[in-house]
Formats: sequence, structure tokens, C-alpha cells
Amino acid sequence: MTQRLFRQEHPVLLGFIILGCIFLVFWGGIAFFISRLTHPGRDLPGGPGVGVVELFGPIFSPEDTLADRAEMRSNDKVKAIVLRIDSPGGAVGAAQEIYAEVLRTDKVKPVIASMGSLAASGGYYAAIGARKIYANPGTLTGSIGVIAKFANLKELFDKIGYRSEVIKSGALKDMGSPEREMTDEERQLLQSVLDSVHDQFIEAVAERRNLPEETVRKLADGRVLSGEQALNAGLVDEYGNLTDAAEAAAAAGGLENPDDPQLIYPGDDQPFWVKFLATEAESMLPALLR
Repeated sequence: MTQRLFRQEHPVLLGFIILGCIFLVFWGGIAFFISRLTHPGRDLPGGPGVGVVELFGPIFSPEDTLADRAEMRSNDKVKAIVLRIDSPGGAVGAAQEIYAEVLRTDKVKPVIASMGSLAASGGYYAAIGARKIYANPGTLTGSIGVIAKFANLKELFDKIGYRSEVIKSGALKDMGSPEREMTDEERQLLQSVLDSVHDQFIEAVAERRNLPEETVRKLADGRVLSGEQALNAGLVDEYGNLTDAAEAAAAAGGLENPDDPQLIYPGDDQPFWVKFLATEAESMLPALLR
């Protein structure tokens, strides 16, 4: 009933919608035909290629990256993987989980890391799990260090008359509370925790980059390095962008045409024509509405 009323009350709009769909299908076919002519060497959709897993933004939770990597590892069409990183780092535990998953995946399929504008701290931690790291000369990386901050609002609370009652089962249970100064015992304990995590980071870098631990320790004071400095220090392997990393991954994965690999992203199991038409529809919808 609703569809019949719509056809009766909006025949012109309905006609435009139908014409738009027909035009979209026609344009999609033409565009695909042209793409085959202009890229004759590229594999047809569904062929083997290089998987791309992206690690973008602050690292707070590893779940999405781990899920994407597991998908790429189990996909038979993916012969190698590029870990594309543009991240300032984040939580230590999350970065360590991603690092461990990169190591595990590289035993099954080659993993190449590609650094964008920023791959520092936890972003660099994740990268060292790969067998090879590409960076641009201006990439900001390094920042091998650990930090914890605690707000001290005692003076502010005193001015506004804020008070709280704390009931705890141990003397250190509320360490880091913003309501009071940190005690020497609490400071020493927290420092020991950060030193332990820092040592784990240094040991991982030294092992994966085949560098003396003392050499890494001199660089592990939290400093940020350019890609050029990182290459000279042995923290990355080569200059290159995503394309260079994808070609290296394709060669490591044994693809027949490593100079022009097909890139496969998570969720690419949908039929190609569905994704293509969806992309075209998204780009053409504003024009159709106008």
C-alpha cells in the first residue's frame, strides 16, 4: 500500500531514482572496462595479493588490529601482509599484544611494516615484530620509553573545600590519588613498574633489530627520531612508502608479479561488483540528489 501511494504521489521522483540506478549500473560497467584497459597487468579481483592491516591513531585497544590480522592470516588469497602504521603509540599492553601477533603471523606469512607520518612509542613497538621496516626520511619514530602521569589537585580541592573518605585494604591501594601528594614509597614503586616495562621494550628492540642492548638503551630515553636518523641507527631497514612495502611483501610471499601486487583489505570478501557499485553510488549520490 505504501509503495503504491509513493508511485502515485511521486511519479517523477520514482522515475529519477530508476534512471539513476540504471545509469549507475551502466557507468560501473564502463568504468570497470576502462580500468581493465588501463591496468592490463593487474590481477582480476579475487586473485592472490598482499593484505593490508592498518594501525592508525592512539593504541588503546588491540582488538580491531588483532581481528584484521587474524583475517589476513587465514585468507588463502593473502600471500603476505603489510602493517601500515600511523600512530603515536598508547597503552603498553595493547602494543605488546599487537607486537606478539605480528611475530606469530610472520611465522605463517611474511609481514612487512610500513611507517607513515608517525610510528612512535607503541607504534614502533608494533613495527619491530615485522621482518622488515620501511619508513620515509621524514617519518617520526622511536620514542622508546614509558610514561605515567597523575594529576595532583590537592590545592584546588582545599580551596573549594572538597574532602573524601578513603577505606582501603592496603597502604598502596589508592596510590596516584589526585587528592593528595604522592608518597616516596608510592613513587619508588611506580618507578620500578615503569622501569620494568621500559626494559621489556628495550630488550624487544635489541632482539628484533639485532642491536646491542646498550646501543638501544642510549636511544631509549624517549627521544623522537626522524626516519633518516632511525635508518642510520638501525631501527628501520629502508626508505619507502606503502607501495614499496607492498612490493617487498609480494616478493617475500612469492607472488608472480611483485611489482604490481593486488592489495587486499579486511572485509574484501564481498563480491567485487558489489563493492565497486557501492563506491560509485557513494560518490555519485550527492550529484543525483542535486
